[in-house]
Amino acid sequence: MKVFVTGGSGYVGGPAIRALVRHGHEVAALARTDKSVAVVESAGATAVRGGLTDTDVLRGQASHADAVIHLGMADERTAEVDLAAALAMQDGLADRGTYVHTGGTWVFGNTNGIADERHPMAPPALTSWRLDNEKQVLANGGRPVIVMPGLVYGNNGGLIEAFYLAPARESGELIQIGDGHTHWALVHVEDLADLYVRALNAKPRSVFAGVDDQNPTIADVSRSLAHATGAQIKTVDTAEATRRMGPIAEAFALDQQLTAAKARRELGWQPRHTDAVAELAL
Repeated sequence: MKVFVTGGSGYVGGPAIRALVRHGHEVAALARTDKSVAVVESAGATAVRGGLTDTDVLRGQASHADAVIHLGMADERTAEVDLAAALAMQDGLADRGTYVHTGGTWVFGNTNGIADERHPMAPPALTSWRLDNEKQVLANGGRPVIVMPGLVYGNNGGLIEAFYLAPARESGELIQIGDGHTHWALVHVEDLADLYVRALNAKPRSVFAGVDDQNPTIADVSRSLAHATGAQIKTVDTAEATRRMGPIAEAFALDQQLTAAKARRELGWQPRHTDAVAELAL
């Protein structure tokens, strides 16, 4: 297929482009800067100049594609830009192919045990905007599919690297929010890339949690990150974590256990990285 991708120069975008190319797809990827052009081209895509606010470009590229994967996120007016971009690409794609939209498992809030895509949603303030956007995407006709990644790790990038590993290396102190009994729902970036490829063949209006089903405790993750950095673990409450990290601390403090049984059953997705605790310790 001809697949148009936004966010192709990002953390998930590069692996996603490479996975698409490995499966024989022809990829065009949005690129706003010269650096982004170089990144998407090195991954195997044809660069398309533009940004997420260039809705005419998005609509036009989608009209020439067989499918669209929306991975990009704007730094400003995030919710507004995300929705306008999504609707423009859905309009361009029409009913001809699958539009894959990116969500996130944080919208579920605390899961109180193992949950799946049917769990009620109670997002932290940081991600509450996603709910309305996803409802509009699913109601907008065509063949929309939503992929909801867990906390993505691997390849020396992602939020764990930015908010935990990098600060710990610099300060010698690793933050742990709470006493460690809560859980994180994780997914390796390469496994997530494979899920996006498989989602192109999903039933319209499907929603898939992208997690590895391991759901380690924060205590286990903290010990791994401390081993990787040589830092000492410092336990803090959410208020102190927010002071240090900003609003994202509320999301990191969630207790989430999720299963991707639906993606395994309907898409044949089988994550290969199934021991995040061991990998994060390296």
